[in-house]
Amino acid sequence: MRKIIFTVCVVGLTTFSIYAQQKYMVYFKDKGMANQTSLQKTSQAYTEAVQSLSKRSIQRRIKHRGVENFITFEDVPIHQPYISELENSGARIWNKLKWFNAVSLFADKEQIAEISSLAFVEKVEAVQTLSYKKDKIEEQSPRSFEKTSLDNTGLAYDYGSSLGQYALSDIPQVHAKGITGDSVVIGILDSGFRWKLIESLVSRKVIAEYDFVFHDNNTANEAGDVGSQDSHGTSIFSLIGGYKEGKIVAPAFNASFILAKTEDIGSETHVEEDNYAAALQWMDSIGVDITTSSLGYNEFDPSTFSYAYSDMNGKTTVVTKAVELAFTQFGISTFTSAGNDGNSPWHYIGAPADGFNVIAVGSVSNSNIKAGSSSFGPSYDGRIKPEIVTQGVLDYVASVSGTSTSAYGTASGTSAAAPIAAGIAAQLLSLYPHLTNVQIRQILLATAGNAASPNNEIGYGLLSSLKAISYPNLKKVDQSYSINKCFVGENILSQSVVLHLVQGVQTVDLPMSIGQKGVYSTNLPSYNEGDALEFYFTYSDSNLTSVREPAVGKFSLTSIKYETPKAYGLEQNYPNPFNPNTTIWYSIQNSRFVSLKVYDLLGNAVTTLVNEEKTPGSYHVEFQAKLGNRQLASGVYFYVLKVGEKIEAKKMMLLK
Repeated sequence: MRKIIFTVCVVGLTTFSIYAQQKYMVYFKDKGMANQTSLQKTSQAYTEAVQSLSKRSIQRRIKHRGVENFITFEDVPIHQPYISELENSGARIWNKLKWFNAVSLFADKEQIAEISSLAFVEKVEAVQTLSYKKDKIEEQSPRSFEKTSLDNTGLAYDYGSSLGQYALSDIPQVHAKGITGDSVVIGILDSGFRWKLIESLVSRKVIAEYDFVFHDNNTANEAGDVGSQDSHGTSIFSLIGGYKEGKIVAPAFNASFILAKTEDIGSETHVEEDNYAAALQWMDSIGVDITTSSLGYNEFDPSTFSYAYSDMNGKTTVVTKAVELAFTQFGISTFTSAGNDGNSPWHYIGAPADGFNVIAVGSVSNSNIKAGSSSFGPSYDGRIKPEIVTQGVLDYVASVSGTSTSAYGTASGTSAAAPIAAGIAAQLLSLYPHLTNVQIRQILLATAGNAASPNNEIGYGLLSSLKAISYPNLKKVDQSYSINKCFVGENILSQSVVLHLVQGVQTVDLPMSIGQKGVYSTNLPSYNEGDALEFYFTYSDSNLTSVREPAVGKFSLTSIKYETPKAYGLEQNYPNPFNPNTTIWYSIQNSRFVSLKVYDLLGNAVTTLVNEEKTPGSYHVEFQAKLGNRQLASGVYFYVLKVGEKIEAKKMMLLK
């Protein structure tokens, strides 16, 4: 038996001694236009932004943001003359991160000093190399699983030894309804994928793959990789999309997949933040619906930088900012492992699990007992983490073993739990294509096993795919709404299904009609966004037995919100005093038109930093002491945030 154990390693910044170059992030002051208000639909920048997205990506964004706002300033390409000037310095551009208006590049000390002095450069930072604790993957003979295999009799598929990990979350019952992830696109970020040689993966629908380590289209091992490079990603892929009856039948085996190799494990285990952000940006452009990453970072090379627990606040690391942009701006459902530091002195979740909207997934055993290694919450600002749990102890996975196509083993850790959770989300979206990422998140949390009393060990509890798909949801078409629900009961008389809408002391009875995949729906006679709905269902079975759902009480639905900071507000800029630039953070709880302006001590307007509609979330903007050719004088300045009718101001000091 060959045993591979991935353990934590603290690593330094990626360097290439041949070139005496180091990797940096270079942020630009603008995108070749004055500010965000300059983005007009008739502009060349807007046209280029639209052309960079696939039709599928645009459709997802329209569902999330509406037809008028599916393009954001983050979509505008980086100003090409800026990139050209960096290349003229001798630096090698690596990733173009338009979401951050930045590039990563390799440069030596002289080149980076020249780049730092350029008028259009906002700041330069060394790219952080993240270290993390990988899961344990053990390859075993198939015979060793035969005694532990559960009974597959009567199921739609023969799950082999994978049955236990999926049965814990009711996935086989959902498969039995024909829900297998079709029409959903899932993105996986990991260390590499030997999927073309693995029997349970070779027939899966991989629509795109890219290696962000070597910048080519091969995510399997190649020259320069260590032998185990593509092992972890292959196992993770099998947990969400593997299909080989008698071996493994994953929750979303009929989905389409986008694979990104973002990690270069080498002799140690590490990944660079820019690769992760670039992969998410690329997946968005193709049209991904759901992303999952089995990563959890908190430790850096102590000689350069180290994140503290106070940085696990949803708005500090590049990887966390990237998943939050993917969710809040572009409508992508994001999942990540909570981390495997539960038994370490750190013991908290790592980035990007600290994000406001990313679903951090913890690990439990097949008996639904929390794994000791599964990281704890809360986030530094007090939010429940992890959000949910699935099985991540001795999960049955496809394994990489030489040239074998049929090797299997076990994986333990939150890395194994995250793809199962993302697979359940894919089943939910496959059944209800109209769901937004906000609705998916809300449904998963509302139907998890500990939803009544969430905590910082298992969050809202164990996911149940069956409970998720049977939870009622709203669908908006134009200006009208319908309620949709899948019932898990058998032999239901379809003509008997009725929605009882409670309106004060009155109840309105609305017959429901059955559609594809057994989904019942009915249009609401009148509903305004944000109204609270209370209702219950009744139906009869073939024995004319009357059933009420829920048996006691009522369902409640209202506008589904983003997970946002607990309060609307404006934070103190940092650094303060500053020279030449500073960062201003602000938070909004509801979609509002946002204005952020800077004034001098006499009340004269200096510049407008933000002037547009914003969705709920946390945002930051950079303020420069140089505006075009104008140098601001030292002194006190005020920055004023207006969100709807709310106004808040703070002062900052420019000290030269």
